[in-house]
Amino acid sequence: MFDKLVALEDKYNDLTNKLSDPDVISDQARFQKFAKTHSDLESVVVVFLEYKGVLEEIADGKEMLNEKLEADFKSMLQQELGKLAERKENLEAKLKLLLLPKDPMDEKNVIVEIRGGTGGEEAALFAGVLFRMYSRYAESNNWRVELMNGNPTDIGGFKEVVFMIEGKGAYSRLKYESGVHRVQRIPTTESGGRIHTSTATVAVLPEAEDVELNVDPNELRIDVYRSSGPGGQSVNTTDSAVRITHIPTGLVVSCQDEKSQHKNKDKAMRILRARLLDQLQAEHDAEMAAERKSQVGTGDRSERIRTYNYPQGRLTDHRIGLTIYRLDSVLEGYIDEIVDALTTADQSERLKAMES
Repeated sequence: MFDKLVALEDKYNDLTNKLSDPDVISDQARFQKFAKTHSDLESVVVVFLEYKGVLEEIADGKEMLNEKLEADFKSMLQQELGKLAERKENLEAKLKLLLLPKDPMDEKNVIVEIRGGTGGEEAALFAGVLFRMYSRYAESNNWRVELMNGNPTDIGGFKEVVFMIEGKGAYSRLKYESGVHRVQRIPTTESGGRIHTSTATVAVLPEAEDVELNVDPNELRIDVYRSSGPGGQSVNTTDSAVRITHIPTGLVVSCQDEKSQHKNKDKAMRILRARLLDQLQAEHDAEMAAERKSQVGTGDRSERIRTYNYPQGRLTDHRIGLTIYRLDSVLEGYIDEIVDALTTADQSERLKAMES
C-alpha cells in the first residue's frame, strides 16, 4: 500500500507542476483533464502526508526511548507513542478506504423508476410517497428533479413514475435504493383499521451519455399515440405520446407527460439509454446482474430490502439490519443516515474482498 501511495503522491506533484505550465494553461482541454485528476488525488495525498508525518514522529520517539531518560519523561514519551500508534491505525484505515476503486458511475445523474407492486391502490399511493421522499432529498442537496414519465392514479398515487435527478454524486448517494420497498400501514379506505402490507419497486439507473452508448436508429420502432390521464381521460387531442421499442432487446419505453411529441421522444430516449447501459453493465458482470435482480425482484410481499412501518414509526433496512424510529422525517427526505450506513457497509465488504 505504501508504494502505491508514494506513486500517487509523485503523480500529484507532477500534475501540480503541469498546472502552472503556460502551455497547459493555454490548452483548456488538457488543463481541465489534469485539474480533475489533481483534484481526485488531493484527498488521498493530504491524508498520506499526515500519515508520513506520524510515521516520522513514531520513529523519532522510539529513537529517543533508547537514550537515557528520566522516568517521568520516559513515561510521558511512551504515552505519546501510544497516541501516535492509534493515529497511525486510524489513518491507515482511512487510506484503505480512499484507495478503494471508485465506481465510474458515482458522479452521474440518475434516472429513478418507481412502480407500485403488490397492493393495488395502496401500492400506487406508496409509490407516490417514495417519489416525494426522493424529490425532497434531491432538493436538500440542490439537485434538479425532472419528471420523465408518470402514470398517476385517480386518488393521487402512481402506478409508475420515472424521473431524473441531476446533480454531482447523485448516483453515489442513491444507488443503494434499488429494490423492493415494503410498507405496513392502515389505508385511509380501510374502515376496520387493519394494517395492510404493500410494496413498490425502485430502480436507480445512471444516466447514459451519447458517447457511452451508440443506439442504432434502425433498431428502434417508434410509435406515437394520444396521451391520456387517470381513468382514461384524454389529456390532449394530438398524437404527442411516444413509445419506443428497442427491437434487439425488447425494451419498451413510453413518455406522455409533455405536450410536445419531440420532448416526449427525447425523454424516452434518455430513459432507454439508461436502461440499455444498465443491461450492458449487468451482462459484463454476472454477479452484479444476479444481485440487481434479487434486489429489484418482482414486487411480491415476501421480497424486500426495506420496511416502512407506519403504526410504529419505524424504518428497517433488512440488508444491514438498520432500524430507526423517525419514519416521518425519513419520508420528508432526511435519508442521509440510511445512505451513510449503506455506504459504510458496502465499503467494509469491499475492503474484506480486497484484503482476502
